[in-house]
Amino acid sequence: MSQGSRTSTVNRDTAETRISLSVNLDGTGRAEIATGIPFFDHMLTLLAKHASIDLTVKASGDTDVDYHHTVEDVGIVLGQAIREALGEKRGIRRYGFFLLPMDEVLSRVVIDLSNRPMLVYQADITNYMVRDFNIALVREFFQGLTNALACNLHMRLEYGDEPHHVSESFFKCFARALRMAIEVDPRAGDTIPSTKGKL
Repeated sequence: MSQGSRTSTVNRDTAETRISLSVNLDGTGRAEIATGIPFFDHMLTLLAKHASIDLTVKASGDTDVDYHHTVEDVGIVLGQAIREALGEKRGIRRYGFFLLPMDEVLSRVVIDLSNRPMLVYQADITNYMVRDFNIALVREFFQGLTNALACNLHMRLEYGDEPHHVSESFFKCFARALRMAIEVDPRAGDTIPSTKGKL
């Protein structure tokens, strides 16, 4: 983590993926995304914009086999980068929540930057495909992110079924909830948002 700023750069190389990711939590929503998966690039661009973070992602993976490894590993690296950028989490709001409509879809996301990883993901849909992208991978992305960020994340599709809209609503809704949680609370000063004194 850079001293005096909430930024982080993480590189992860495995036999399945190679990822370089940088994040600035106090950005303006600027995104430079190249994962080799166009629909996923679109979702990450939305995430950066609505969280008002600057995000750069360069990823290559075994997409000739499946998109799974690339999507999951980008989630892991993004979670790790946000966690590093937050440091001790002094002065942040810690909790965030949002309800987001996307045409006929409504989603709900609640997050606690608690240092306790737990994902609750509820999405009852019948159509999972956006061209060649299976939106079941959205859950895998957020599972990887949750584990690496060590957050408590609840995501629920209230209603709706169109897969592009479901994915977009979840990414935007998560981004807005994250934006609230990482925001500096002017009343908190330099304190850690926990009675334990540590997160």
